[in-house]
Amino acid sequence: MNVGRVVGMSTIKTAQAPRYAIQVLQTSKQASSGIVGAHQSARLFSKTNGSFARFGTRERAEPIKTAMDHVGTMHNYGMLVIGGAGAVGIGALCYYGLGMSNAEGALERSVLWPQYVRDRIHSTYAHLGAGFGISAAAAYATFKSPAALRLMSGGSIMFAIGSFAALIASSVVVQSIPYEPGFGIKQLAWAGHCSLLGAILAPLSMFGGPAIIRAATYTAGIVGGLSAIAVCAPSERFLVSTAPLSIGLGVVVASSFGSMFLPPTSKFGLGLYGIALYGGLIVFSGLLLYDTQKTIKKAELHPAYSMAPYDPINNSLHIYMDILNIFIRMLQIFGGQQRRR
Repeated sequence: MNVGRVVGMSTIKTAQAPRYAIQVLQTSKQASSGIVGAHQSARLFSKTNGSFARFGTRERAEPIKTAMDHVGTMHNYGMLVIGGAGAVGIGALCYYGLGMSNAEGALERSVLWPQYVRDRIHSTYAHLGAGFGISAAAAYATFKSPAALRLMSGGSIMFAIGSFAALIASSVVVQSIPYEPGFGIKQLAWAGHCSLLGAILAPLSMFGGPAIIRAATYTAGIVGGLSAIAVCAPSERFLVSTAPLSIGLGVVVASSFGSMFLPPTSKFGLGLYGIALYGGLIVFSGLLLYDTQKTIKKAELHPAYSMAPYDPINNSLHIYMDILNIFIRMLQIFGGQQRRR
């Protein structure tokens, strides 16, 4: 994917790196000064309120309390939106899964697939799992190294810009190299890209093990349900959603950038944060439906004897990106809930 996705281009099949990079930029900023920072500030004022009152500064606590009230309201509305989207998803799964649609889905067509189509889909998801394994290993290695973790936890704007540029560059390099079976230059570049991503996301460990496990469990459930919908639904049901997904992604990207520069204790900054968090969760869920059907379609239509072989790495990166962004947002939701208790 290219940078066109960041500036709101209308095509979905371009941009890959921006979906990674914009979330990484947002994560390092919000993990240190977002909802967590507001919560810690509220606790600070609460614990020291008596001493502040002796100096006539009791009213200083009021803006923070008000901001935390807005945080709770934003999360309540966000959870209502997610609940509604989940209900729609369950309804769609029941509708398509029970065969109520007259159109043929990938599940029905799979019995007629030649072996090479099955092999392509298997290879795509094998690379998807391997990519997550590489990123997890890189994140763990970074977490175990104090110097590396301190470097990756730097929340400066220059570091965020550097991370953004590095992720875009590595993604472009991976996707520009022609695919060849076996372990070659493309596979090496892909492993490096996944390792870089894992290292940059290592500071998410500050949310704690319980929140990470819970977010991973919920993400697995979301991905499983959405994948089932994409497989059961008619082949091109979600492939026609390019325009709304592009618009939604543009709004999420703009909100993510805005939330980096506005304090989360302000109403406008908190609103942008909510759009990037909950709106992003819905948008990337839609993109997962789109990319799943797109991958199946490519596996079916790519010529069996083409000069350029089917590329499972490039196709897996699309789905990898969607799942990663869903996981990060679930982690931010559960981490925020855990710290507000």
